[in-house]
Amino acid sequence: MKHLILTILVVIVAGIWGCNKGVDSPSGFSLPEGNAEEGKLVLEKYLCLSCHVVADVEPVSGLIGNPDFSIRLGGKSPKVKTYADLLTSVINPSHKFARGYALKDIQEEGVSKMQIYNDVMTVTELVNLVTFLQGKYE
Repeated sequence: MKHLILTILVVIVAGIWGCNKGVDSPSGFSLPEGNAEEGKLVLEKYLCLSCHVVADVEPVSGLIGNPDFSIRLGGKSPKVKTYADLLTSVINPSHKFARGYALKDIQEEGVSKMQIYNDVMTVTELVNLVTFLQGKYE
């Protein structure tokens, strides 16, 4: 009986200790709440609709889409698109590629064709954009 209790205690302590990821842990990280209406303006400002199609959003007049490919955002998705998924897709577009697209259309040598906006887009714009996009998924 003593060995069983000791084993259970060791497993509990190891489980609690294993949850701490140290300095790389995202624990405590939080961004401010976004504004979806402002997010739609960000989508237009950075011409996202030249390469993306967003459910229920018409491109700005005069905007010419990319004839080579068009990555769909929003709509029905078999996987829940979390806030973190969408945020990562914007700030690190080469992190993961969408299924269903020919890799030659969305990447070159393992790097996304999407422009990096990290030094251009403000944090507020990013938060608003992600809030807008998240509302477009079912």
